[in-house]
Amino acid sequence: MSTLRDLAEEHTSLRPADIDHLHRIAGDWQLLSDLSFADLLLWVPVDGDGTFLCVAQVRPTTAPTAYLDDQVGRIVGGPEVAHLEVAHRQGRIWREGDPVWYGDVPARHEAIPVRLRTADGESGEVVAVVGRDTNLSTARTPSQLELNYLTTADDLAQMIADGTFPPPRHPGETTSAPRVGDGLVRLDANGKVTYASPNAQSAYRRLGYASHLVGEDLAKLHRRLASDPLEGTDAGNAVLAALRGEAPPRREIDARGATMLTRALPLMPAGVPIGALVLVRDITEVRRRDRALITKDATIREIHHRVKNNLQTVAALLRLQARRVAMPEARVALEESVRRVASIALVHETLSMSSDEAVEFDGIVDRVASAATEVAATEVSVGMRRQGSFGVLPAEIATSLVMVLNELLLNAVEHGFPPAGEEGAPGTEGTPEPAVVVSAHRFRKQLHVSVADNGRGLPEQFDAEKGGNLGLQIVRALVTGELRGTIELRNGARGGTEAVLVVPLARGTADRLAG
Repeated sequence: MSTLRDLAEEHTSLRPADIDHLHRIAGDWQLLSDLSFADLLLWVPVDGDGTFLCVAQVRPTTAPTAYLDDQVGRIVGGPEVAHLEVAHRQGRIWREGDPVWYGDVPARHEAIPVRLRTADGESGEVVAVVGRDTNLSTARTPSQLELNYLTTADDLAQMIADGTFPPPRHPGETTSAPRVGDGLVRLDANGKVTYASPNAQSAYRRLGYASHLVGEDLAKLHRRLASDPLEGTDAGNAVLAALRGEAPPRREIDARGATMLTRALPLMPAGVPIGALVLVRDITEVRRRDRALITKDATIREIHHRVKNNLQTVAALLRLQARRVAMPEARVALEESVRRVASIALVHETLSMSSDEAVEFDGIVDRVASAATEVAATEVSVGMRRQGSFGVLPAEIATSLVMVLNELLLNAVEHGFPPAGEEGAPGTEGTPEPAVVVSAHRFRKQLHVSVADNGRGLPEQFDAEKGGNLGLQIVRALVTGELRGTIELRNGARGGTEAVLVVPLARGTADRLAG
């Protein structure tokens, strides 16, 4: 399904600013749909042919929908869009006409013109029309809640027609929560509560206010209830700002161990401030879970930090032991163990600074490659570079893969190039500068990795399955066991040796890499 922007750009001559305004409406109109008990359809006139195109749709959560099928992308004309044409041409809300039928569903049509205010705050031209279509098949008793919902909906509809709704979104606010069903409070122009829904009353009761809200000065009440005076002042000032016609950011109120999120919206149909709408939501359990997750994340990071410290301690002990060993073979074995432990410590160091059990692997590879050239037991100076990106990898893959790459890189540096004096040694005429390239890319939920050098290649009669030193045996065991992948050691097409790994990735990991 095409997006709102795609449809508008393909079929209309609306300006980018007009389309952005339509996006803001579609991002905040669930509120109007729920208050209206109606479906909302966003119609834009198609250039030059008298038809209208539906570019967005929202269904109410408070009532049955009037449309079983999605209407986005539908182009209509003729008598079916007469009400849209009146609203668009005359710039007024259209409410006349008899109910219409959509299959077996009777519905009431309304049309609300959409204006975008000019830079100097004047009411601009109509750029689209919001169709408000109510399913009439369910009889409804007009309760106090419903009457307040509908009255507020009409005020917001007029504000859409004036170009003053929706208000601009504040930085960091990505959702329209709280919603109508969470709790609704309506204020008059003096800030006194004229109506509070049952859910709103319950939310304030959790904060410690047991009396009925009607007649209360809400700004003063917020200041009295909040445990933190500064928080209460901010929440009270948000209400006063809405009464002045502003749209303040959402505020939270903590009191008596409970937390409530509030959103204050001005009500100013035809530019006249008549009060404010305050939506509230009890988020006590949400914040409790957030705190638990923060504590858990901090604990996990501390564990990784301690594991890293322990591994570094083990590496230091092995290094001390290596210095005291007289046998060269034993010293080399201990030094290799030091490097293997240090490579694992790199992963845990990265995890200790991360908020989840995944790491950006490119930085780890670069550090391991740099270390391999510094500690390798060879006089040959080898250049290292990386092609492509490993992206984000989960810890269980990263820990094993870093050991594999550490062994392959060390093997390439120490054994891939002839020593000085031998044929083909670096520095002799016609011999390229020694280099090792680590490449990585994704393909079909798999991570493909290669470590290639431009050295002398594999010896004749080399058995990739059985041959090799302890490092290559560790590599095969990790790739086929822990990583559940495959590895192939072969001579490169242009000389040198190439190790090719294929590691399967879980779906979530592949998606993160794609991003």
